Amino acid sequence: MRAIGLDVHKHFAEVAVLEPGQGIVSRERVPVTPVSLRRFATALRPDDQVVLEASFNTWAVAELLSKHAGRVVVSNPMKTRAIASAKVKTDQVDAGILAQLLAADFIPPVWVPDRATRQLRRMVSEHRGLVVQRGQWRNRIHAILNRNLVECPCTDAFGRAGLRWLAQVRLPAAERREVDRLLRLHSLVERELDGLEGELAQARLRDGGLRHLVSVPGIGLITGVALLAVIGDVRRFTRPNRLVGYLGLDPRVRQSGDRPAYTGHISRQGQAHARGLLLEAAHSAIRGPGPLRAFYERVRSRRGAQIALVAVARKLAVLAWHLLTNDTDYQWVRPSLKAQKWRHVELRAGLPKGVRRGIWTRTNRADEDAIPYRAEAAYRSLVATRRQQADAAAPMRKRLEGQRPDARRRSHPHPPLFSRGSTASAASIVPHQGPQKGVTA
Repeated sequence: MRAIGLDVHKHFAEVAVLEPGQGIVSRERVPVTPVSLRRFATALRPDDQVVLEASFNTWAVAELLSKHAGRVVVSNPMKTRAIASAKVKTDQVDAGILAQLLAADFIPPVWVPDRATRQLRRMVSEHRGLVVQRGQWRNRIHAILNRNLVECPCTDAFGRAGLRWLAQVRLPAAERREVDRLLRLHSLVERELDGLEGELAQARLRDGGLRHLVSVPGIGLITGVALLAVIGDVRRFTRPNRLVGYLGLDPRVRQSGDRPAYTGHISRQGQAHARGLLLEAAHSAIRGPGPLRAFYERVRSRRGAQIALVAVARKLAVLAWHLLTNDTDYQWVRPSLKAQKWRHVELRAGLPKGVRRGIWTRTNRADEDAIPYRAEAAYRSLVATRRQQADAAAPMRKRLEGQRPDARRRSHPHPPLFSRGSTASAASIVPHQGPQKGVTA
């Protein structure tokens, strides 16, 4: 069985062919064009195995090669350290090392998404690009107002009242023309965003996972669809911590010898867009009552607001794993709020407007607000009880630690990775109350 390594670039790909027992027998450079790639793919054997690193055009090349080769592996470039740490690093060397690692079964593969998931990811990426462009136009308009000492009287300069004011505000002639151009561009991007959000809603309208995700406070249509696009098949994550690490929300840990482990900042390895959306969702989730707000305040009192916000984002990722795995809603969901969010998804998808059922009203708001308030109170009571138990056991623990021969070398009475009061150890927030089914925060 031959092992073939490809180092794919935009215009060409370096190919290294390794025969069992003979080493690398041939090298060639193949142009990355449809005709050349099809010619190369038809020359493959049914028992060949091919490896290439994940890149911008990986999935199209892998799909073409998989029709002729027996096995196509997509390597994770972050874990292929043999190439990154090589003293001599060229395209030919990279292709040869990939072939050798594949022959030895040392390639760390990545999950290959299906066609629908890849299309959803492209749509989410396109939405992100349009949002960035819209932000650029808005920032330029704000800059024009600031340098002319003009203050907008509206809360939102780009709401309905704000846009009417921007269309009429008196500015110098050159500045007025620039604002008009930027407003036309802003209106165009807004229309494209509305159409794209409608396509995203239509693509996931029948998806039960999106319905479960919007039951969590702070998660709406865009954040929910982005999480579904990044996660793909949730069964590939055996534990919630694996999803947290995939999103780059896991802390870096350094430990050597008998020294305690040092826990640093989050790794930030993974999909930055989904991580940013989770942080925005955390901002929204901590504004309302519930165990997530109590969790945020507990971590903020010890570590500060920024670290507490990241901890809430990590908690939302853990919640998303449980909801998608168990096929259930958030336990402390407010039914009318979820109905309102889902109705927004339906309207975005183009469903006809009808009678508004289950939407927030003054009559049901007070009754449903009692659900998160009760959960928040239960969480605070649980934390206070555990803190009292820890304080009561502290003197006995110190005496036991003093009797150990290695007590001077230990800086903490508990193992560093599972220290009492750490963010990772607070997986269970609220005890189950009543027959309500779901997942806690």
